[in-house]
Amino acid sequence: MKQQMTKRFWGEGAIGSDLVRLHEHRLRWLEEAGGEVVALPSEYPDGYRVPTHRHSRSQLLHALTGVVMVSTGKGRWMVPPEHAIWLPAGVDHSVEMLGDVAMRSIYVKPDALEGLPRDLRVVTVTGLMRSLIVEAVTLQPNPDPGTRAGLVMGLLLHEIPNLTPRPLGLPFPAEPRLAALCRSFVAAPSPRATIDGWAETLGMSRRTFTRMFHRETGLSLSTWRQQACLFAALPRLADGEPITGVALDLGYESVPAFTTMFKRMLGEPPRSYLRAKRTVPVPAAAFAPAAGQPRATGV
Repeated sequence: MKQQMTKRFWGEGAIGSDLVRLHEHRLRWLEEAGGEVVALPSEYPDGYRVPTHRHSRSQLLHALTGVVMVSTGKGRWMVPPEHAIWLPAGVDHSVEMLGDVAMRSIYVKPDALEGLPRDLRVVTVTGLMRSLIVEAVTLQPNPDPGTRAGLVMGLLLHEIPNLTPRPLGLPFPAEPRLAALCRSFVAAPSPRATIDGWAETLGMSRRTFTRMFHRETGLSLSTWRQQACLFAALPRLADGEPITGVALDLGYESVPAFTTMFKRMLGEPPRSYLRAKRTVPVPAAAFAPAAGQPRATGV
């Protein structure tokens, strides 16, 4: 993938060192912060990777602009615009930026509300939730429950269980030979990968392979393959590459075939999806952290 091959990774030099120090500072601040819900803004350059870390609060990570890729020991999850990822407390994860990213994160104590999701998932961010997140980062931390700020934080917390999950995860198997096949596919995705072909590579019957793949990933090979292709396509489309070129590079015989897959996964065709994301305004207040919050980069 063109964008992935030419990506500049930030992690060395003055800018990278400053981001690492600020990241560590905010992790410490977060662990000491009071209140059930904490909201923090972050800005990252294209290609920057937040190293593997964890926190004692669950995190709702939302990118106002750009696309992020979250990696854990169990797989990778794509978080495009108008989506967020819910990371339960204690999950080790790293975050990679695909494009310049304006990130907004909501950190929640695990016992703050009955019914909060227990599993890692990508969710659609509603218009209401997006407005609450944008407003939350401008508020003072730990507001009194009866104040306007307290009511905003309370409603934000209660909206989290109502967010609709989206199939934007890409779990990786633990079995080494199968994991190697999956990683090779991610490096060069194609809709032509077949159960019979993968089963033959591993010296298994079709039935044995099918059972093992589902046991290891929780998905069928067909669904997993489509999600891997979507992972490869979204950053390139977000960069403005033509849909035809992306579809053909991924091995689809036609744009309609690619569009059908895209619509099934994200609920709308590529042009409508991208047009909607590019025309959503980002209020200036969304980039202003409240007094008392750590500034610049985030966690």
